[in-house]
Amino acid sequence: MFHHSSKLQYKVRVDRPDPLFAKYLQQAIGGIEGEIRVAMQYFFQAMGARGDPKYRDMLMMTATEELSHIEFLGHAVALNLEGATVSEQDEAAQDPVVNAILGGMNPRHILSSGLSAMPVNANGVPFDMSHVYATGNIGADMMANVTAEAGGRVLASRLYHMTDDAGMKDMLSFLIARDTMHQQQWLAVIEELGGMEKQLPVPNSTPQDNEATEHSYYFLNTSLDEPTPEGRWTSGASLDGRGKFSARDKPEPLGQKPDLGKARPDTAAQSEQM
Repeated sequence: MFHHSSKLQYKVRVDRPDPLFAKYLQQAIGGIEGEIRVAMQYFFQAMGARGDPKYRDMLMMTATEELSHIEFLGHAVALNLEGATVSEQDEAAQDPVVNAILGGMNPRHILSSGLSAMPVNANGVPFDMSHVYATGNIGADMMANVTAEAGGRVLASRLYHMTDDAGMKDMLSFLIARDTMHQQQWLAVIEELGGMEKQLPVPNSTPQDNEATEHSYYFLNTSLDEPTPEGRWTSGASLDGRGKFSARDKPEPLGQKPDLGKARPDTAAQSEQM
């Protein structure tokens, strides 16, 4: 069950409506870095959470917060579209909405939504849930969540630099701050579970007898003309404490040359293939 307040999580104001910026804000709603993605990701992770119930509760609470972000971003899109004043792009286009379309506005904001937000990205492509990651493995999910929040914070930071509107900058500064918290939150779960060493490799419950461990910790240099880059991943103890990193230059292939042989007569291949 969900409860809803009629008030937004954070105050939204637009000092000067900008229909082009409304189009850009759609990425923060329906883009792969956006709020629909993380709300659904945390929601489905919560529904599949097993183990200590506090992690399910935390995921559900954060999923609900992300729904709040969708709500106030949607309001921001509408305010940027409402009564927008734009410069003339064509002498024949006196209507400000038409001018806005010529200036880069998403035409569907008037044709489909009546100057309101939509569940689409900045290109007008609907969010299709293909970037919702919920594995049922808390280690894998927390790492995916850190990545999701990192992408969201990158996007919010770019949007911040794309507008001179003080109201929009204030709203985006709030989103940047919440992305900071959520990155820290998911990393804190990993730390609470024993840190990266204990959580790696994911899943940490897979018996080592099931793993060809002689291949677990070497870096493959597959370049024909570049040396192996020296880094943390090529020498020293592995992050899970189970092995040592090494590197192999121009490794010899371990498999066979693939050859499927002749085609079967009932596969409608050419006669020369049979």
